[in-house]
Amino acid sequence: MGPLVVEAVRRSTALTIDVHLMIESPECHIADFADAGADTIAVHQEACTHLHRTIQLIREKGAKPGVALNPATPVESLQWILEDLDFILIMSVNPGFGGQKFIPSALDKVAQLKTMIREQGLPTLIQIDGGVNAGTISRISEAGVDVFVAGSAIFGSENYQQTISELKAKW
Repeated sequence: MGPLVVEAVRRSTALTIDVHLMIESPECHIADFADAGADTIAVHQEACTHLHRTIQLIREKGAKPGVALNPATPVESLQWILEDLDFILIMSVNPGFGGQKFIPSALDKVAQLKTMIREQGLPTLIQIDGGVNAGTISRISEAGVDVFVAGSAIFGSENYQQTISELKAKW
């Protein structure tokens, strides 16, 4: 989905629009997404030549910046940028397609991040994406995650509202 979809969604809601750019050279597209109405924008640090500059650009364009960490990307890689982030997106599956199984080691990353955030006294949120469903959300919540992305769990169900209520009840 691109900026045109973000723009169309923005016309329909005042809710937060969270954009996760799984693209190369995301800095070339940040202005388009921010201008279209994105409230938060996450980039993959592996895709950014100059991550700090990219984070600054997101903030300058009026969106809240975040960094997405793939399953094999260490939390320590955020050490020098953590204070500049509004959130960190932990990928608990390998990005690319929906419906994958939750990778349990993502919870170890959450614990490490919580410690780093607490030690620095930051308000940074932890978001998780991948394999979030009725069977995993309680463990994820107990680990300290603040924001949950549950795509397949909701859109693969027959009753979206019922599934959302079940997820909320378990977090």
